[in-house]
Amino acid sequence: MNYYELLFTTITTEDYQQDLLINALGEIGFDTFEELDFGFKAYIPIADFDQEKLDEQLLTYQDLFTFSYEITLIPQKNWNEVWESNFEPIGIGNQIFVRATFHQPKPQFAYEIVIDPKMAFGTGHHQTTSMILELMLENDFKNKKVLDMGCGTGILAIMASKLNASEITAIDYDPVCYGSTIENALLNNITNIKALCGSKEVIPDESFDTILANINRNILLDQMERYNEVLKTGGEIYFSGFYETPDLDIITTEAAKHGLKYINHKKNKDWVAAKFVK
Repeated sequence: MNYYELLFTTITTEDYQQDLLINALGEIGFDTFEELDFGFKAYIPIADFDQEKLDEQLLTYQDLFTFSYEITLIPQKNWNEVWESNFEPIGIGNQIFVRATFHQPKPQFAYEIVIDPKMAFGTGHHQTTSMILELMLENDFKNKKVLDMGCGTGILAIMASKLNASEITAIDYDPVCYGSTIENALLNNITNIKALCGSKEVIPDESFDTILANINRNILLDQMERYNEVLKTGGEIYFSGFYETPDLDIITTEAAKHGLKYINHKKNKDWVAAKFVK
């Protein structure tokens, strides 16, 4: 799969302004972002790119702050080089060490996750992923049946297994993410993850103790009814991929309609990861 890379140069007066633009791009198909000192890079599959939609989204922010962008084609064969040149190992909560296959392990961490850096989203570097990992460390996954929606690289599913979850179903609509999850599970010697390619329509008619959903606000709102159908009473759900304002109130209001009670949340640079219980 070929991707477009959009290199955005931004001049902002508030940090949240760039985050708003990133969130808007996520709503029209951009699935990977890399923040830079002077802006950020945004990636989207060529098949999903729509110049008219992009222009409409950008129009909202033209009067808010100054920005410009350049488009570059990233062929499939070069994508791994892009990831490997930017991928650095990361420690999360002083307990989880996320590294690529070409990095050295650090045995002082309680948990190690090895990710082969391809184009799949979710290496632990983005605030949404790292915050859900932190929430997972604070909660009990032992013998739980887990659903990971928008699994990306499979990092959250892998962590659930390492926290002694009994069975994990990992779902992503992107075939590359589906394949990446299978490969990364093998890299980590994980055998209890079942990967599926699709969206809410492929969620099995089963009951889950815990759901992990790190996607974006609009998709979460669209899929929440289905999450509720498969989540056990007393089950936990972890949402991320959205901002504290105004998104958290919107998510909380919709969740309440389905009997999902807000418990708490973490915040990092306006991004939020929140825990709910049915």
